[in-house]
Amino acid sequence: MDEDLKKKLRRDPNGLLTYEYIANNIDNIDGIMPELVQNMIMVDSKGQFVASTARYLHAIDAKKYASAIDTLVKAAIDKDREHVYLPDLIVALWGNDYQERAAELSASDDNFRRIYKRLYPAMGI
Repeated sequence: MDEDLKKKLRRDPNGLLTYEYIANNIDNIDGIMPELVQNMIMVDSKGQFVASTARYLHAIDAKKYASAIDTLVKAAIDKDREHVYLPDLIVALWGNDYQERAAELSASDDNFRRIYKRLYPAMGI
């Protein structure tokens, strides 16, 4: 990532600039995706754009961006303390039927298990 872009994105107040950069340049950023993800995590204090970026990359190509998605989901879990963005994230990544498959998904995916426990602490898995 060139220095001008780094400086611009480091001044991103909440993650929107970084999200827009990713969305507008998706065909040309594979080489700098790890840096973009780290910048997103650094500037987004509430997890809104971290979660949105994970959802976006999952919709574009879940396999290609699996590492970035995993990193973003972990950050979203930590940042979204009020659970504002996690409900949409769980549906986007694991489908509308995630509750019926909760035990199976929890056994195979730590991120799912962590989100599910935050959204449904009394229910258990």
